[in-house]
Amino acid sequence: MTLATELSIVFIVGLVTALATGLGVAPFFVVRQLADRWLVVLWGLALGILLSASLFGLVGEALTEGAVSHVLIGAIVGVAFVYLSDRVVSGYEFAPHSVSAVDPRTVVLTVAVMTIHSIPEGIAVGVSFVDLGSDPGVTVAGVELPALAVFVGITISVLNVPEGLAIAIPLIAYGMSRWKVVGWAVFSGLPQPVGAVAAYYFVSTLEGVLAVSFGFAAGALFYLAVVEFLPAGLEAGRSLPRRGHPELLSGTAVGFIATLLIVAAIEGIGTV
Repeated sequence: MTLATELSIVFIVGLVTALATGLGVAPFFVVRQLADRWLVVLWGLALGILLSASLFGLVGEALTEGAVSHVLIGAIVGVAFVYLSDRVVSGYEFAPHSVSAVDPRTVVLTVAVMTIHSIPEGIAVGVSFVDLGSDPGVTVAGVELPALAVFVGITISVLNVPEGLAIAIPLIAYGMSRWKVVGWAVFSGLPQPVGAVAAYYFVSTLEGVLAVSFGFAAGALFYLAVVEFLPAGLEAGRSLPRRGHPELLSGTAVGFIATLLIVAAIEGIGTV
């Protein structure tokens, strides 16, 4: 398999994860506003998937590629990267909520913060393809992909749905048409295929950076889960009984356990 072919495959998977962001707008084609209870469950689901993916998917893979110190360095850099990205749009509250009026600045900041957040997700996709063409994996559409890449691709796609929803809420409130909101949601995910290709090229051409790269992706995604997605879920459930904690915990548990089962299943397929 040539490098151009490998980069094309990585780009396509990254593009699929970006397109999944548009699915977050789907509820607004059926209802005017998503019930807070289901919104909290959705954020919890994404939170559980993200935590499990970073801790048991990327960290586990990183430890097989290098020393713990290398993984820690990568994770610290990953956390710092997303933190600095957040500083670029500091002052924006990363939590979807119903609003009666939204000014253009809020619209711009909403799309901007989601676009920045999609960069480490794209890096995670690219790094997960490091074993492309070398180790047995999972066959998808006639192409054998690394098991970790399939897992990360599915995970990022799923968590992109609530991200698309977070974009949709203020844009819909601002009066933008549904299809335009879909376009902006997908636009916010476009750094993912670009970041995936760049990350894959980087880790596949340089020796000794795999552990650091996996650690970077794990740190970035873990930061997103704890510092961004968790507060977003708590904010969305503020008006619910018991502040929505049961819904958030239930969604998180389902996402976390389901991801563990997927990891076990994929690893089982990869060892056959």
